[in-house]
Parts: sequence; C-alpha cells; structure tokens
Amino acid sequence: MNFKNLAMWGIIVLLTIGLYNMFKNPQASLNKNNNIIFSEFLKEVENGRVVEVRIQGNNIQGIMSNGKEFTTYSPNYPNLIEKLTETGVSISAAPLDEKMPSLFGVLLSWFPMLLLIAVWIFFMRQMQGGKGGAMGFGRSKAKMMNEIKGKVTFNDVAGVEEAKEEVEEVVEFLKDPRKFSRLGGKIPRGCLLVGAPGTGKTLLARAIAGEAGVPFFTISGSDFVEMFVGVGASRVRDMFEQGKKHSPCIIFIDEIDAVGRSRGAGLGGGNDEREQTLNQLLVEMDGFDTNEGVIIIAATNRPDVLDPALLRPGRFDRQVVVSLPDIIGREKILKVHAKKISMASDINLRTVARGTPGFSGADLANLVNEAALLAARKNKRIVTNHEFEEAKDKVMMGAERRSMVMTEEEKKLTAYHEAGHAIVTINEKAAYPIHKATIIPRGRALGMVMQLPEKDEVSQTREQLHAQMAIAMGGRVAEELIFGDDKVTTGASSDIEQATKRARAMVMRAGLSKELGPVAYGENEEEVFLGRSVARQQNMSEETAKKVDAEIRKFVEKGYERAKKVLNEKIDDLHKLAKALLTYETLTGSEIENLINKNIYPANKEDLKVEDEDKSSALGSIGLKPKIVH
Repeated sequence: MNFKNLAMWGIIVLLTIGLYNMFKNPQASLNKNNNIIFSEFLKEVENGRVVEVRIQGNNIQGIMSNGKEFTTYSPNYPNLIEKLTETGVSISAAPLDEKMPSLFGVLLSWFPMLLLIAVWIFFMRQMQGGKGGAMGFGRSKAKMMNEIKGKVTFNDVAGVEEAKEEVEEVVEFLKDPRKFSRLGGKIPRGCLLVGAPGTGKTLLARAIAGEAGVPFFTISGSDFVEMFVGVGASRVRDMFEQGKKHSPCIIFIDEIDAVGRSRGAGLGGGNDEREQTLNQLLVEMDGFDTNEGVIIIAATNRPDVLDPALLRPGRFDRQVVVSLPDIIGREKILKVHAKKISMASDINLRTVARGTPGFSGADLANLVNEAALLAARKNKRIVTNHEFEEAKDKVMMGAERRSMVMTEEEKKLTAYHEAGHAIVTINEKAAYPIHKATIIPRGRALGMVMQLPEKDEVSQTREQLHAQMAIAMGGRVAEELIFGDDKVTTGASSDIEQATKRARAMVMRAGLSKELGPVAYGENEEEVFLGRSVARQQNMSEETAKKVDAEIRKFVEKGYERAKKVLNEKIDDLHKLAKALLTYETLTGSEIENLINKNIYPANKEDLKVEDEDKSSALGSIGLKPKIVH
C-alpha cells in the first residue's frame, strides 16, 4: 500500500471519529455556549424574562424577552408547569425520540458494525490486489522492464555472435511476424539460454528488452516458491495472465533451475511445492490453453538438472549456448567496456585479449574496471598498459600481500620451489609459455608461476597432460634436491592435488591409459544430483578399481621422475633463477628465457645483478643486495 492510500484511509478514520463525537450529543455541541443553571432559569421565570420554552424530557430550550436563546437541564422539579403558566410563558413539548434526526441515530447504532465491514473490505482488497499488498501471496512478482536510462541494446553485447543471432531472430519475429508466417513458420514458444556463469546470458536478455519494442517482464526462478503451499503455481498462473493482457510480450525467467529441477529428486513424497510450480509452468507453456504471443526466455548455468519435459520442443523450442568467448570475442568485449574509461592510445586490446584465455565477459569487465581503479589510485588521468598488466595479474593470481612477514629461509624455499616449476616448464616441449613467475604472496599462495597458452585450445593432448603433471611436481622436486628430504614442506600440496586430479581424469574419463583402454570409469565423479545419483550404480569391480588407482599413481610418479630428471640436468639454471627471484621478486616469461638461455638480466636492473659466489654448494651464499624501491 502506497502513501496516498494510507493518507486517504487516515482521513476517513478521523472524519468518522469526529462525526461520531459530534452526533453522540448534538445538542451539547450546538448549544454549548447557551447553557444556564436551573436556579438561574427559575429566577428568570419569576422575573418574567422568559417568553417561550420547549420541554423535551428533562431538557429545556427557551427564548428570553431580549431574544436570547438558552438551554438548561431540569430535575424532577414539582409544579414547574404551574409556575411557567402563572408567569405567562408559552410552553411546547416534544417526545424524547425526536432528540436527533433518525439518519444520525441509525448511523450511530451501526457505527461499530460499519467499521468492522470497512476493515474486512480493506484486507480483502489487499489480499486480492496488486503485488505490493500486505497479503498478496499469489500475485506474480514479474516486473515490467521500461529502461530509458541505461538501456541495453545488441550493440552492447559482444563476443557471443551466434547466440545474439538466435535471439535477434525472435525480436525480428515480434516486430514483423508476417515475414515468417507467410512461409508457415510459427513464433517460438520459448528460448533457453545456457552457459557458464558470467558469459552474458542476463545481459543478452536485457538487450532483447531494449530492442524488442514489446512489453518485457522479468522474474527470478526463486520468486515463485515460498513458504506457503500453492503460492508458486498461483504466481505462474498470474504471470501468464499478465502476459496475455500485454500480448505479444516476452517473459524472462532468470536462473530457471531454481524451479525447473527434475521431478522426483526429493526422496519420499514427490508432490512438493516446487514440483507443483513446475507442473503449472509446463501446462502454461504448452497445454490445452495455449498462450499465443507470450514468449518465454529463460537462463541457467545448470541445464543438466532441468526436467526433460521442460526442455522438449513446444516449450523451449530453442536452446542457445552462450559459450566462453574466443580471442576475437574477448577483443570485442574489451572494446565495449573500454569505451567507458579514459584509455591511453597505445593500448592494444588484441594483446590483452590474447593474454586472457578462458575469461568470461564478466571477468573481462572486471579486468577493465580494476585497471581503471588502479589508475585512479595512482592519480593518473588515463589508463595505461601498466595498469592493464597489473589488473590482469590481480584478477588471475590474486592481490599482492607485500605486508606478509616471511623469514629469509622461507623466501629462499619459495624461490627454489617456483624456480623448479619454471625450469621444468622451459624444458617441456608441450608446456605453455611462462607468463610470469613471482615469489610475492598473492591470494592464498606464497608464490606462483603463471602460464598462458599461445592460442585458445578446446582440447589437450596426452603429451600436454603429462607435461603439466611434470610441471606440477617440479616444485616438490626442487625442494628435495636443494634442501633435502627432511626439509620438504607442505607448500606442494595444491600441486600434488592438481596432478592427481589430472591423472584421474586421464584414466577414468579421457581413456588415455594404455593399460585400461578407452573406457569411462568415472560415471559417479561429476557433481552430485540426488534425483539421478541415488538410482545409479557404480559399474566398476574392486579389481578394476585397484588397476585404476595403480594407473593414477603411475602417471603421477612418471611426472615426478620427469621433473627430477630435468632439474638434475639443469641444476645450475635452477640456482640462477632462484637467486634472480630472490633479488627481483617478479620476472616475466621473456626475462626468464633471457636469463637462462642468454645470461641477460632484466633491463634497468643491472645494478642488482647477482654474482655467483659459491656455485659448488646448493646452500651457499646467494648474494643478496638491498632491494631498490621505485
């Protein structure tokens, strides 16, 4: 209820109370200032100043000889009539029931009942009224989009050209249906946008709303289901009723997996509130009463859990995959977001796009925003390449934690650990090039070696996977070689976990084990979904499980041995790189290659060049010099 309605009801209540008080004793309110006491009345009668009186019960109204009106209350005074008659007063009388008009009497007698009826009508209107009512449970929460400020069009959507073409056709159908109908084509009932988080599904829907030129309703999947039974189904019905009134229109349901999960997923009674909502949605989309002109567009990043009845043609005729953008798509997305910031003219967005493989549209928007914030923090007027590089490192590796207190021994161990990763990476032919190596703590890691593929890849070879496992074990091997078995730390736990996961995927899913062959053993390894996993059986014997475990172990140990062989052969490079990391803290891929292959130290850092004072001892002097702060 808005303020206007509240004010109106407040005024009505106040007027009612005022009328009640006024009509409760009308004579008192009318003649309040003309009252005289009874003794004074008798005195005036004796003096002959009273000309006329009107007696109504014990109430007396009269007129003085000077024309002044008066009222008084008479007790049961004896011989009052005789006294008035003796003095020549004109007397008239009236019964008590004529004290007030009959209409006012009826209103007063019915006032409590009328008040109760008014309150009851008020609450009933709220229950059946708009969605903002106090008890409007069954009303749809779908909001009609009317974007004027911040309107999104298809020009603002980039990197998902195929998906954009699919939905553009829906918009074109709404604008000119005869173009398709003359060939017998029908408007699609529904369009399901499927893709990873951050790929631009909701943005695409907003662009449809901006381009369609028809009413556009938006609602979240979680808005249907609440604590009351039947509310979700009622809201679905109401939403489609709104759609019919504004036909042709588009209804966008975001995160439809909240209400569209497979039925029977809950153990026990299946007729729960969510299933009722889903059943009503299925009927409204394609049932006996078809909703012509109402197009449903839904978005989800979990299409695997949706009910099959929801996905069939006739309900969702189109399933549009909104995938992660390739290098060309990332460049277009960066251009869209770069328009909103003041950027230096020498920034090559193609280079930035090449250095961000696997980034979604949301990641790229965050990258541009972080670069702008970093530039603003430094009081710069424009965003330069340096800010973009810093922002990319921050997004990919986490924020720097320079304030973290580390001992020299811990720094040395971290440097050799990361140098081990880097040396193995350089010597593995199938490995991705090194982007950056650092011993500055970032995120939850004390240091890291970042690799970037030279091009977008959709699959990986057996050679690449073995190389990645060898790289993952490089840190642990370097710790063992330099510090001994007893000094090995827990810092390699995440590396070991990654190597084991990769080996398990190779054996159980990809069929890359020669021992076990091209057979999938990992049916139960994906995300758990109760409705399907309960009835699924593990189709693997104990003997096969032992073979699988042995093969996983063999793959990981193979990577360990490859890393050990490389580092034993390149021990001098390991020392050189570790000392450089201790001195410079961060080295780029090109700086590492120049240092190892050409013995060229980073530019503008020649004064920090490390001289090998004791190459014979692994734990000898590392030649540290004071770090220059720029």
